[in-house]
Amino acid sequence: MARPLIISDCDEVLLHMIVPFGVWLEETQPVSFKLIGNDFSKAIRDKQSGEPVEPMEIWRLLNLFFDNEMHRQNPIIGAVGAINTLKDHADVVILTNLADKHNEARARQLAEHGIEARVFTNQGPKGPALQAILDEYKPSKAVFIDDLAQHHGSAAEMVPHIDRLHLCGEPTLAPHITCGFQAGHAHARIDTWEHALPWLLSRL
Repeated sequence: MARPLIISDCDEVLLHMIVPFGVWLEETQPVSFKLIGNDFSKAIRDKQSGEPVEPMEIWRLLNLFFDNEMHRQNPIIGAVGAINTLKDHADVVILTNLADKHNEARARQLAEHGIEARVFTNQGPKGPALQAILDEYKPSKAVFIDDLAQHHGSAAEMVPHIDRLHLCGEPTLAPHITCGFQAGHAHARIDTWEHALPWLLSRL
């Protein structure tokens, strides 16, 4: 008989990303990092001119970080224990927006922090990837967890029958992002695993 399925994002849901990325930039690159609100496009600036770097340079720096610096990422408080509790009740997979070349590194990184789970890498909206995962697993029930409202919008459009939790565990970012629950695309917005776990268990 099919088990329930948890499909979780990684960065800012299971592991901190924006803070270690910013620290690494400040330490090693000729740019500064200061996120004001949620405008990532203006957060990275040339240290000499103060001008925002071009989008292509942002992507280059992000790829460089994920190529070599993932060891800087640490778990969101409560994430490891919550995911392993959920594994007692459901299958758990990770759907992360990284290049496919980072799939094995992401799985290894999570395992080193105590989360053993299959990883799916994706680029762009997550609705099509969610549909493909559901087609493979055919779960009795599914819940999607992500920190970005646009991915909940994509999920609501393509797989509206699954439950959707908007969770951003990075406190410097959470107050500034668009809320998927307020937008009508997520069923709840809970930013701590302590409070998210009971909600998730109730949906299974």
